[in-house]
Amino acid sequence: MPVRETSIAKPSDKSSKFPRNWVVINLDGQVLGHAATTVATLLRGKNKPNFSPSVAMGDFVVAINASKIKFSGAKLDKKVYRHHTGYYGHVKSETARQFLSRKPGELFRAAVWGMLPHNKLGRRLILNLKVYAGAEHPHAAQGPKALDLKKE
Repeated sequence: MPVRETSIAKPSDKSSKFPRNWVVINLDGQVLGHAATTVATLLRGKNKPNFSPSVAMGDFVVAINASKIKFSGAKLDKKVYRHHTGYYGHVKSETARQFLSRKPGELFRAAVWGMLPHNKLGRRLILNLKVYAGAEHPHAAQGPKALDLKKE
């Protein structure tokens, strides 16, 4: 019986053996949950054959048109985001519509952050996500490839 060698990714192997790509995702007309799930999978690197749960091996993701994202059902008016300022009784809350109009990029980033591990690795992975409210982004030099979410 032949012996198979499997390669387990280590933090030192990131740049040499396993290249990381840049991906552009257009969020225009996409549902928030489906787009956030796809982006979280790309950031973790779960779509790659060399996935290692303890190493940041995923791709860099540039999300554009975050202000044009959609919600399914009545979530735009019924979903509430809460934030505590740190002072007694200072819990701030706003609906998804208010949050989207105020900070569209932060709304998508919060959705993706909820799908990543909440530890050192997750804090490292969220830095690989670049979100822009409009169609312009300054990452053309990295040669990002467009990913169509409608085909998935």
